[in-house]
Amino acid sequence: MIGLRQLTYRLKSWLRRRDVSLWYSPAYRLPLSGLAQSAGLEPRRADFVAWWLLESGTVPAASLRSPHRIPFADLDRVHTLEFLESLGEPETLARIFAVDPSDVPTDELLNSARLACGGTLEAARETLRTRAPALNLLGGFHHAGPGNAGGFCPLDDVAVAVTALRAEGFGGMAVVLDLDAHPPDGITACLAGDAPSWIGSISGSDWGPLPRVDETVLPEGAGDELYLTALEALLERMPRPDLAFVLAGGDVLAGDRFGKLGLTLGGARRRDLRVALELEGIPSVWLPAGGYSANAWRVFAGTGTAVATGSLDPIPADYDPLQARFADISATMSQEALGESGDLSTADLEEALGLRPRRDRLLLGYYTRSGLEHALYRYGVLDHLTRLGYDHFQVQFDRANPGERLRLFALSGGKEELLLEFVYERRRIAGRELLYVHWASLRNPRARFSDQRPQLPGQEVPGLGLAREAGEMTALMARRLGLAGVAFRPAWYHTAFGARHNFAFVDPLRQGRFEAMVRDLAGLPLRDSTLATAEGQIHMNG
Repeated sequence: MIGLRQLTYRLKSWLRRRDVSLWYSPAYRLPLSGLAQSAGLEPRRADFVAWWLLESGTVPAASLRSPHRIPFADLDRVHTLEFLESLGEPETLARIFAVDPSDVPTDELLNSARLACGGTLEAARETLRTRAPALNLLGGFHHAGPGNAGGFCPLDDVAVAVTALRAEGFGGMAVVLDLDAHPPDGITACLAGDAPSWIGSISGSDWGPLPRVDETVLPEGAGDELYLTALEALLERMPRPDLAFVLAGGDVLAGDRFGKLGLTLGGARRRDLRVALELEGIPSVWLPAGGYSANAWRVFAGTGTAVATGSLDPIPADYDPLQARFADISATMSQEALGESGDLSTADLEEALGLRPRRDRLLLGYYTRSGLEHALYRYGVLDHLTRLGYDHFQVQFDRANPGERLRLFALSGGKEELLLEFVYERRRIAGRELLYVHWASLRNPRARFSDQRPQLPGQEVPGLGLAREAGEMTALMARRLGLAGVAFRPAWYHTAFGARHNFAFVDPLRQGRFEAMVRDLAGLPLRDSTLATAEGQIHMNG
């Protein structure tokens, strides 16, 4: 279902729309279960941007393109053989993405990186042919050099694309406009010998001089106006491109974990509109680069909006891409797909005649095992778990005391592992029928705790990075069952903290006390806050 506000947004986008190509793959989601916790980087960012641009009508479905993995021959023109070989080691990728090696499914992570590089090259080829802007939803890896990488940049997609195009005969001026909050050290090193190219940068960090880079370093907290003034000056110095790459970094936002520039979402949109105007009619590839805050996806979704429609209309503040996506999927799944059809099976007849034990056939009187597996598949959960290294999934449920238990098992290296476990019960709370969650556990036995991903109270093994998906699926279950909502009793401070945007305490006094804790513990790492709370070190009013 499309709300009136979203319908209005779609109509405006359609009226102003210009041709663009949108390069995206579901495999752009980085298969790192601990990435959000360790770095604040949203692994679903490309998904969120794609869903918004397509669902809002900002970019038509006909503009969607599927990238192919970059050949190693193209990577070999830019990166050393020793470096490329080292990417097959989980320790190398773990260092680049600031995670523990146990959290790295090497082949899948490299697949994402090579798809992103392929997307940047294919987008460049298309924009050179059509002169219409191209957006690649993963890329702008500007910290990867010829023989080294870091800063969440495994390969240098821009340099690889430029070098491949040179090999194909492109001799024009290639411009790289790096508007990420950090300097383009890797691209600079990779394109050091490429004479007909120019790199311009506005950043908030001084990493020393970069040869051949027109760099502007702004003070911390520069804000919109100072940034846009610097951008105007940089565009005046920029030579006229034959091909432009724009790194529209999301880490320019105020509150970004690593960026320091302090822009608003509106300021980031004005940045992109100004660059899009300057590049009108010039082949251009737009890339997301960095972004380490909850709103980073909104920056590049805004970039796509600026390029495709020239609009300043903000993305609705209450739009949640995962919630909207799951609601759309749920609407297409029938009761027959999730529960029983109502037809009497042979097993039903045998149970009725006492010829076989009775089964706990339906979870909450509605869901079958195959129905739940179908739902996990449709919501993309099984695909994500497959990329993490699991297969042969099996849904089981039985009685708990109290409630009903749902579990998902899978094989990893020939060993059966428990991945998901939930205990549900219909319960009346504060005068309403709710889906009460007694227990919820998301487990990634392949991963281990580390300094980057410390153990939290109540955890036996690290999580799967699927808490958002699990929450949305539980809410949709409650809705399908005709219940008023979802309730749970948080055992730890960190579980309440993670659920604070969608849940409130039934008791207003407890809610106020919790909000005071969130306010006063904001300067502490979440692990320290939850441990201090569990150990009784947090006191109200002294």
